[in-house]
Amino acid sequence: MFSVKSKLSIIALITILTTTLFLGCGEEEQTPQQAQKAQVKAMKVIQRDTPLVSEFAGQILAADEVKVQSKVSGNVVEKYVTGGQFVEVNQPLYKIDSRTYESAVLKARADLAQSEATLNNAQIDLYRDQKLLEDAAIAEQVVTTQQAQVRAYEAQAAANEALLKTAMENLADTMIYAPMSGQLSVDDVAVGTFVTAGQTTLVTIGSSNPIYAQFSVSESDYLKFLHIQSLKTEQMEIDVTLTLANGTEYPFVGKIVESDREMANNTGSLTIKALFPNPSGLLLPGMFARVKLSGDTRPNCILVPQRSVQQLLGKSFVMVVGKDGKSEARTVTLGDKVGSYYIIEDGITPQDTVIVEGLTNLQEGVDLAVTEVTAGEMGFTLAEVTSTYNADANVGQSSTQQ
Repeated sequence: MFSVKSKLSIIALITILTTTLFLGCGEEEQTPQQAQKAQVKAMKVIQRDTPLVSEFAGQILAADEVKVQSKVSGNVVEKYVTGGQFVEVNQPLYKIDSRTYESAVLKARADLAQSEATLNNAQIDLYRDQKLLEDAAIAEQVVTTQQAQVRAYEAQAAANEALLKTAMENLADTMIYAPMSGQLSVDDVAVGTFVTAGQTTLVTIGSSNPIYAQFSVSESDYLKFLHIQSLKTEQMEIDVTLTLANGTEYPFVGKIVESDREMANNTGSLTIKALFPNPSGLLLPGMFARVKLSGDTRPNCILVPQRSVQQLLGKSFVMVVGKDGKSEARTVTLGDKVGSYYIIEDGITPQDTVIVEGLTNLQEGVDLAVTEVTAGEMGFTLAEVTSTYNADANVGQSSTQQ
């Protein structure tokens, strides 16, 4: 028989032996060489034909916009539209108090009638004097003086006729019509407002279909486009697409139709406008969007993920898995960004394997324990990242990958 103390000692020994046995079965002891290897993830370099897409911050503008102003001064007595309304060209918008202009027409018409009557009497006198001159009944000087008088009355009648025409035009201008078809802004003035000719804006009207997307490109981007054009045997057709602030793609493709004649002095950028169809009125002036330019495909591009590229002292490099299984730094020349990748102009070959994870504190010549991964596993994509924008047209945080 064992004592209680002996039994407790036996149980403790069995527990220690069991724990040691399980621990030994659960883990394989690492060799010193394996423990020193850097754990990294790597993937093969991608080589493929790559469409180039350039993105710029853009703003939507009306293709045509007019500030409607009155040609005559006076109080607004009638208003035939409301703010935000769609109107057709020549549709009545406002009426200015016309009483003063009606009186001006009546006066101008009376002045013209009086000058015409005076001219008519002078012409009768001239005809009579010419007959008397033929009979040598009056001096030639009398006829000459009368001819000058007739010409003066003719000039006065012509001036009064012009005044009548101006008065009638002013009267007609008291009715204000839409100069174009489009949508009115909501800053329209109310009935009773006194407007000054050529100064007071009654309402702003703008067309909505088609519509502009305006954006700016840097000098380097402009020169790059020119270089691409020069490499083409035919004129390259550049497609323009829009990504709206909520991340959705606008369903219509636009075309570049205007570009400024000079770089802006304050920004060093070139302003460009692209025209888009807008049949449903989805695009509104003042909206912000990402403008994408595409139209060129580069063959056999070498692509590496952006996260694999490191920069130091103005140079770019990537870590690759060397033939001896050690890390090897390669200085590279970066090209355009394409989705999650950089195009590499020089520095690596399609046979290289680049390290995409585990780069922190990784130095050249370190033994590697490599886990091969794919682009899909790492979430890399050739598609562009869609961004959202605030009211200041600043690019927000990336929200969606297409």
